[in-house]
Amino acid sequence: MKTSYPYWLAGEPRQPNTDLAITDKYSGEVVARAALADAAAIDAAIAAAVAAERPMRELPAYRRQAVLEHCIARFRERSDELAEVLCIEAGKPIRDARGEVGRLIDTFKVAAEEAVRIGGQTLELAISERARGYRGFTRQVPVGACSFISPFNFPLNLVAHKVAPAIAAGCPFVLKPASRTPLGALIIGEILAETDLPAGAFSILPAHRDGADLFTTDERFKLLSFTGSPKVGWDLKRRAGRKKVVLELGGNAACIVDADQRERLDAVVDRLIFGAFYQSGQSCIGVQRILVQADLYDALAERFVAAAERLVTGDPREEQTFIGPMIDTGEAERLQQWIEEAAAGGARLLCGGRRDGAMLEATVLENVDPGARISRLEAFGPVALLQPYRDFDEALERVNASDYGLQAGVFTHDLRKAMRAWDVLEVGGVIVGDVPSFRVDNMPYGGVKQSGLGREGVRYAIADMTETRLLVLRDAPHAH
Repeated sequence: MKTSYPYWLAGEPRQPNTDLAITDKYSGEVVARAALADAAAIDAAIAAAVAAERPMRELPAYRRQAVLEHCIARFRERSDELAEVLCIEAGKPIRDARGEVGRLIDTFKVAAEEAVRIGGQTLELAISERARGYRGFTRQVPVGACSFISPFNFPLNLVAHKVAPAIAAGCPFVLKPASRTPLGALIIGEILAETDLPAGAFSILPAHRDGADLFTTDERFKLLSFTGSPKVGWDLKRRAGRKKVVLELGGNAACIVDADQRERLDAVVDRLIFGAFYQSGQSCIGVQRILVQADLYDALAERFVAAAERLVTGDPREEQTFIGPMIDTGEAERLQQWIEEAAAGGARLLCGGRRDGAMLEATVLENVDPGARISRLEAFGPVALLQPYRDFDEALERVNASDYGLQAGVFTHDLRKAMRAWDVLEVGGVIVGDVPSFRVDNMPYGGVKQSGLGREGVRYAIADMTETRLLVLRDAPHAH
């Protein structure tokens, strides 16, 4: 891991300063510095992206595919480095970090395949005598320069879900990675610079939020894709003007456990533990609310709490560590306050709740007031809430009694209940037989209500990054 990183402006490395300090999230020490972009650099990057619109649009599909395939090969070669950087800058346990590098590769692989599949349709226009002799065709063309803003919790894979489809679709882009975790994105920039992408096709510019308005407001961008908090995301949409906007925002994901899961309870608990506490709970589809059928509740709660108490908390570099630090002490303090508020309101603390700096123990609560912040809002940390239910429809209603709707999980063997959940739950995805934290990188991913607008998953992102262009041909009149 280097100690100094340039940003990437129009495909070129620039080091005008070392103003952005990157800390080891476990020790708190500054371990690297990166160049920080100002408004002039962002403006120049947008101009370069606009100038690259035609060369990117005209880049043949096989060459776009070759760029993505080069990235895949280099990610594999540098996988240990990428995992180490992720572990340090994000505080992500090393096993989770390796998993994210694998998903980075998967996402680029899917994009490489999709790059040569972007097609169109033949339309039957002769729906009446008036349209006899006309033929219709459509094709998908890139929208043009795109603005991307990515979050801190998946610094590689959530960047990949914007960058890889853009390259596949033929869209130049300017990316603002999270200022607390920019290094993975900057390494992706190093690898993109090894390819023959047209000049100006990409810029990767760390910038402070208050200095990055151009990513949102500049009308030269044709699309804004933002992943982050609902408060910020909906404000960006309000200010984005005429451009397309895709928002992947927060959640407080729920998981229902039916009474018919008794014989496989240990396997269910294993998945619930993973969903609630992997990468310190800092996932927008992390398991936050667990609704358990009342006849099974006591048995599940006992095993779930025991498993949570066994989780190893500590240095994310250690193989046995399951829970590392939250992104910073302020976030850990915020969540500890929510836990204490819930307890003061009548909730029972079954385990955890203690904090040391940015480290927060795996915490389990029951009997939480539905109006408590830790139930209503996105916890985004290692906390899970247990609650019993009697009737399956009652459980569905409780899942829906939320301002969020990203994904939900349902453990049941009853196909009728599974289909009922799919019909009723107001979410972007229903995961049956597993936790809502499950995601494969080619599936449509996104939410409703406060959880966002639009879908990621490479093919679905490409659909947003392209627009339909129609061709109508009129047959020559027949000679008589």
